[in-house]
Amino acid sequence: MQETLTEKYPGAASWAFGDSSQMADELASLVISGIKTATCSAYACYDSDEPLPQIGRYNIILNGEGVPVCVIRTTALQLVRFSDVTPALAAREGEGDLSLAYWQKEHQAFFTRHGCFSEEMELVFEQFECVEVL
Repeated sequence: MQETLTEKYPGAASWAFGDSSQMADELASLVISGIKTATCSAYACYDSDEPLPQIGRYNIILNGEGVPVCVIRTTALQLVRFSDVTPALAAREGEGDLSLAYWQKEHQAFFTRHGCFSEEMELVFEQFECVEVL
């Protein structure tokens, strides 16, 4: 009998990057290729239904169709204001030309779409390793 992902990674959350199926596919591909080793989210969006990430926790990453494509493990967490994100942090997200300017433009657009952008907003910056490609 083949072990299911939830048996292999107990307590793992399943989710997709971004806010569209195209973005989910693109960002998952960057993780699988080893280019994307970090992500961030708005600290204010976490509540009792969605707990904060934890170091050592596994996450099952879904593509744009909701199919699991890889498993990541959180290796570091940092709380940082949007305005304080460094070029090194931005590059770890693996997007675009890896520059801080690209990161700022795209993330401002993303958080604006979700009604929560502010230069002073706090971000949960999560670094991870890809532990299994499915």
